Amino acid sequence: MQKHLKANIIAYAETQNPETVLDKTGLSAAFAVHANLAAPELVAAALERQEGVLSEDGAFAVETGVHTGRSAKDKFIVDEPSTSAEVWWTDINQKMSPEHFLRLTDTVRGYLSGQELFTQDLYAGADPAHRIKVRLVTTNAWHALFARNMFIRPAADDLADFVPDYVILHAPDLELDPELYAIRSETAVALSFAQKLIVIAGTQYAGEIKKSIFTVMNWLLPPKGVLPMHCSANIGPKGESAIFFGLSGTGKTTLSSDRKRPLIGDDEHGWADEGVFNFEGGCYAKVIRLNKEAEPDIWNASHRFGAVLENVTVQSGGKLDLDDASRTENTRSCYPTHFIPNAVENGRGGKPEHVLMLTADAFGVLPPISKLTPDQAMHHFLSGYTARIAGTEKGLGNEPEATFSACFGAPFLPRPPAIYGELLRKRLAQGNVSCWLVNTGWFGGAYGVGQRMSLAHTRAILSAVLEGSLAQADFEQEPFFGLSVPKNVAGVPADILNPISAWADKEAYKAQAEKLVKLFAKNAEKFSV
Repeated sequence: MQKHLKANIIAYAETQNPETVLDKTGLSAAFAVHANLAAPELVAAALERQEGVLSEDGAFAVETGVHTGRSAKDKFIVDEPSTSAEVWWTDINQKMSPEHFLRLTDTVRGYLSGQELFTQDLYAGADPAHRIKVRLVTTNAWHALFARNMFIRPAADDLADFVPDYVILHAPDLELDPELYAIRSETAVALSFAQKLIVIAGTQYAGEIKKSIFTVMNWLLPPKGVLPMHCSANIGPKGESAIFFGLSGTGKTTLSSDRKRPLIGDDEHGWADEGVFNFEGGCYAKVIRLNKEAEPDIWNASHRFGAVLENVTVQSGGKLDLDDASRTENTRSCYPTHFIPNAVENGRGGKPEHVLMLTADAFGVLPPISKLTPDQAMHHFLSGYTARIAGTEKGLGNEPEATFSACFGAPFLPRPPAIYGELLRKRLAQGNVSCWLVNTGWFGGAYGVGQRMSLAHTRAILSAVLEGSLAQADFEQEPFFGLSVPKNVAGVPADILNPISAWADKEAYKAQAEKLVKLFAKNAEKFSV
């Protein structure tokens, strides 16, 4: 509903030139435009507009309606002559004609020009040599707060002459007519590299904002020799970085949050000659069944003013129910990185010494830890394996379902995976980097029979890796994937390290392992590196 607004009023930060608030957007606003409001102002506006509610601790909780995750089948890249030959065209990166994109942008601009708007000017990329300037234009205060949490906030002096490299036009409440734009549904996430413009319409899920810019960084950085990565990262005592690749649910946010190691970031990074840098200034943690004792930093960050909670149940009185999955298993908490006590202020770390590839193997086949050769590291990087289980995804039966996402981030790769694979190969060859495969999933049987790896055991394994002691251990080779498995790790039962030892039915293990090997082999046919 329309709030108490006066037409043509512009609210902006003191350093912002009001004439440039909508520069590069193609918009002329009919109502108020609120530029670069800080978190308290955005929360106040969101409450006044009834966009969500406050928890008892001050976090802002919202419901995203039918879209509780990304709309992967509604993502498009504009098929433009200057970029078409370089794009990895798939059912993920679907083509949109320039004519349909023009029609879409005209519609969205016309809609936004008649709305109360919130804009944020932000950076993506903590390394100034590789950062881009982003301007978000949205109709919701809470989406502006999400972006302000997730991206890097410029110094006040930098806002006076801020000119965006990329613009996001965000119309979450606008439902599209699919026939007019040759799209699948009432939702579209469309990206033009030539026009440096992103249009998001028909979805409230805020993750589309951050992932659209991740896609842009995945486009821009490879030609500069920088490897963009879907990973978390932290720093050791000598300034060296550790990288944690992994798909959603494998534990990369949880495992990189370590009181002993400063956090660079939890999701998106670049690996340049100088080291690792965060693309973002915030964290976007999955919080379903979040445990305060096991994950205190994420818990505390999610229970304070300024955090944004998506689809988390707020009980009477404002108490959060993090165990309630009635809306979705994909409940999320978004907060600035500095909410984590030991976060790295400048979002940068030294050259990596350790690369860890996380998987939640619901088949119970992969070891909890194995050391990878460079060739094996390439294979598992391009595979990007994990497994989904019944109860966490709609439409799944009782059996686990193998998921392969190239480079642990296929939905966000606008270029062919081999390009990112070759960049990883070069980076690994340039330094003394150890590579490991970590299974945070099941042992002793597949999902429904075996047990989930305990977080305590996984943390003990990671400590041995990052402190260097595991590199000196005795290893044995498991026969199906040829992985090198340590015989002993301090604090971890020896009988779970080699997975076949943990299975009561050895023949059942062999059958399951052979099945998974075939799935890997079939997926590997897509690549030639």
